Amino acid sequence: MKKFEEKTTKTTPIYDGKIVKLQVDEVILPNGQVAKREIIKHPGAVAVVAVTAEGKLVLVEQYRKALERSIVEIPAGKIESGEEPMMTARRELEEETGYGAHSLTFLQTFATSPGFADEVIHLYVAKELYKIENKAALDEDEFVELLEVSLEEAQSMVADQRIFDAKTAFAVLWLATNLENNL
Repeated sequence: MKKFEEKTTKTTPIYDGKIVKLQVDEVILPNGQVAKREIIKHPGAVAVVAVTAEGKLVLVEQYRKALERSIVEIPAGKIESGEEPMMTARRELEEETGYGAHSLTFLQTFATSPGFADEVIHLYVAKELYKIENKAALDEDEFVELLEVSLEEAQSMVADQRIFDAKTAFAVLWLATNLENNL
């Protein structure tokens, strides 16, 4: 048994979209009381800490409707049905940045918002980058601007909240810890 486990007694589907599903679960709490949990189901995603030979972090800036603003992020994207996370990482790196990587290493997996969503992000480090001549196209509803910044510039972007999401802030922290170790 898992510590503080909540036993689901009923699941009510609410919405089934292109990216997420929403459901309401009725659960029995560890103290025997009944509660409801609103849960977003997500297929998972990948994110890539891409570092150039010069030690620059490859980022993209894009508009995020949920925040009603543009933010700067590491390349990332949803895992497609049947796709292995490493393949998603390679695809997203190419689509969003035009780079490929001779070295792509799994770093870790983490939950994004465990209070209400089951989404996890598989984080990879891409090194030995090379430009792809005929890169894959972005999704039709995706518009990004490529940036290559130093660690110091990335840290400033965290401080002034141009970098505003947890996965990218984590990537900057990871890079600060590992850059001097030649990654």
